[in-house]
Amino acid sequence: MRTASPCLRRCATSLCLALLAGSLGAGIIFDGDGSGEPGFVAPPRPKPPPPPPANISGGETLIPYPGPPAQPQSRSEKKNPPRPPVMFTKLKSEYGEIDWNARPNDLSNLLNALKAMADVNYDCENKTFAEINPDPEQNPILYRSGHFHWHLNARDKATLREYLLRGGTLILNAGMGSKPFYDSALRIMGEVFPETPVQRLAPDHAVFHAYYDIDQVQYRPGVRASGYTSNEPWIEGVTIDCRTVCFISRFGMESGWDPYEDDNILAYAPESAQRLGMNIVSYASTIQNWTKQVAKRVKYEDAADVSTAGSMTIAQVIYEGEWKTRHVGLSMLLKEFNRKTEVPVKFAGRELRLTDPALFDVPVLYLTGHDTLKLSAAEITALRAYLSGGGMLVAEACCGRQAFDRAFRDVMSAVFPGSTPETPPRNHAVFAIPNAIRHLTATDALRQAGGQSMVEPELLFWKHEGHLAVVYSPRGLAGGWELAPIPYSLGYTDSLLLGENILMLVLTR
Repeated sequence: MRTASPCLRRCATSLCLALLAGSLGAGIIFDGDGSGEPGFVAPPRPKPPPPPPANISGGETLIPYPGPPAQPQSRSEKKNPPRPPVMFTKLKSEYGEIDWNARPNDLSNLLNALKAMADVNYDCENKTFAEINPDPEQNPILYRSGHFHWHLNARDKATLREYLLRGGTLILNAGMGSKPFYDSALRIMGEVFPETPVQRLAPDHAVFHAYYDIDQVQYRPGVRASGYTSNEPWIEGVTIDCRTVCFISRFGMESGWDPYEDDNILAYAPESAQRLGMNIVSYASTIQNWTKQVAKRVKYEDAADVSTAGSMTIAQVIYEGEWKTRHVGLSMLLKEFNRKTEVPVKFAGRELRLTDPALFDVPVLYLTGHDTLKLSAAEITALRAYLSGGGMLVAEACCGRQAFDRAFRDVMSAVFPGSTPETPPRNHAVFAIPNAIRHLTATDALRQAGGQSMVEPELLFWKHEGHLAVVYSPRGLAGGWELAPIPYSLGYTDSLLLGENILMLVLTR
């Protein structure tokens, strides 16, 4: 049986899409697709096929003359170049291209721009979720764009979780800012990683500085008409062990990659969309190369098993937000300290909220984060009572993130109004016991920022009534405790040394 030619198949597909798009005014592609909900933006209609040549009427048939006979190819003739490696995999759905491929040239145009700007050549392909290999080497970046609600079954969610934990990256793009797709993206990622919140990425996140420095972007007028007035990019993400594995764009990037001229859509201006795309690709590539070098997959379901039982507990503070930036960093520090030192007191770890009645049963708290730190009034009151009663807090800005640093200082101003932090002198015991520390090895990002490969460690103390209450590092520590700081971390590769000294300070205090 003869099959239709590719040309006929394309024409038939275009006709079906045109008919389907024409019905969208009423319309749905499946029950509950969100097309009747507030914030839904309909996908654009497919372009009509080009008209026939002007000298041929619609009913005439053009019979082309046969071309010259084909010439046999010589062995010396140039062969077709090999296909470049795949960077993007566009995720298909069962509801047709109107659901998942409304801007069919978005990825190819982005990759062409990437090739022109950075002289790298990559390809893209289309697959269903069922065809996705959980090995990121086979499909480094997954991309799903759409306008409607969407769903994943339990098997696909398990595959996606494994893929992301192994180093893969997922981009979820709300086509032209359509809210049903965006709402589904938040829901699905919450189901894939129920223990890790989806969070708005702060301006100092590495993805906004991976290739271009993007502090502000330009939006289409439709975004302003919707009530959003900020010039900051609206990208949310899921971050695991300092690595953002999923990017969710509230406003459309695809209509800047595959330009669509309509000021009413909720989208980035084309240049801003291109820059965001370039940065996401650069960030994902850098992080995936780091993941391969580290050759470490953190199964944080087992992180609690790393802790060593002992008589002195350090409790990691749980709060609303990304409170657990590295899943085994603290445990590895405690284990290394217990192994290395000969002090009779051993450390063990646990996790609790500041409002937990068990708070006053632990002598030391540990707190970290990447972005904003917001504590409720009840949590502020509990922390003040805990520190005033003799408890101690050890905190760090994971990866040296400025957003967390500012937020932590604000929290301390609320806990101890009018207090100011102190910088310990270089002859302080925290730099001497058990490790003599004059300098620490800067991570690559910190070295590039400051121009020095060996730097003096930065610490701040908050005291209450003359007694040390808080030890804080504005530079990242936990990545070094795991012996694997990410490439964008502003911290120390040998932060275990400083961590051990902080624990000794806690014991001798």
